[in-house]
Amino acid sequence: MPRPRLALVPGEPAGVGLELCARALAHGHDAELVVYGDADALRDAAARLGLAIPGFEHVAIANAVPAVPGHPDPRNAAAVIAALETAARDCLDGRVDGLVTGPVHKANINAAGIAYTGTTELLARQAGRDVVMMLARPGLRVALATTHLPLRAVPDAISQASLETTLRVLHASLRTDFGLPSPAIAVLGLNPHAGEDGVLGTEEIETLEPVLAKLRGEGFDLRGPLPADTAFLPAKLGDFDAVLAMYHDQGLPVLKSAGIEHAVNITLGLPYPRVAVDHGTALDIAGTGIADPSSLFAAIAECARMAAQRKAVA
Repeated sequence: MPRPRLALVPGEPAGVGLELCARALAHGHDAELVVYGDADALRDAAARLGLAIPGFEHVAIANAVPAVPGHPDPRNAAAVIAALETAARDCLDGRVDGLVTGPVHKANINAAGIAYTGTTELLARQAGRDVVMMLARPGLRVALATTHLPLRAVPDAISQASLETTLRVLHASLRTDFGLPSPAIAVLGLNPHAGEDGVLGTEEIETLEPVLAKLRGEGFDLRGPLPADTAFLPAKLGDFDAVLAMYHDQGLPVLKSAGIEHAVNITLGLPYPRVAVDHGTALDIAGTGIADPSSLFAAIAECARMAAQRKAVA
């Protein structure tokens, strides 16, 4: 089987994305990488690292102004968005088999007058699909019922309909992309102690439990609602294939504290695999050459694996 062709988008040009991509091109992977972005900026980043990356394949999307490490410029925000949208379009059209993305600076994009809450949401709108954000590292997968929302908006964003959609997308992807015929999913409660039978909140009783009962009736293996403070104990994690957290900071600190350098961000539900690094732009160390490429290497490997898995079952 031929190696998967993956679109590689560096992200914010003033961050560490360019140097990480340069290291990826110099390292070699079990995939063909096509860079979407400013080739000259990538070569400059490689030169600062003392790396040679001759002849790499790329789709040219020029920055408006030269990138200065550590100093994002809103004039380059449009190129960042164009690279993401062009690469995703090529995935939808079958020109490439998957998408790997570097870190993006949300504030800089919004400073340019572009409404942007996250790449996950951007790709979902473009593809017209319901998607789920899942972060993963060896031994732990954490999916999110809500993504980039203020904490006060979370309860209103979790409805029976939205929770059912999320669980269906997560269940289907665990079967299709991860080869798990009967995945076990731990569903965390929204409130402390999963509501303590309604004493600490009623969302578990009114919203979560009816959805879990319905899907269990269809054969889903769902555990919960579980208290978030004990669900991640090592003795329990071995019983689950994935954990569904209700909001961003409920589940992700646990995953990241256990090994962010090997963690990746996966968008479930798209017509193609999309995997991103699990860290930000690291503006404070951009241009220094000390950024750890492990998460990007892991993202490339995971995207290649998912692309191969999809071709094998197609």
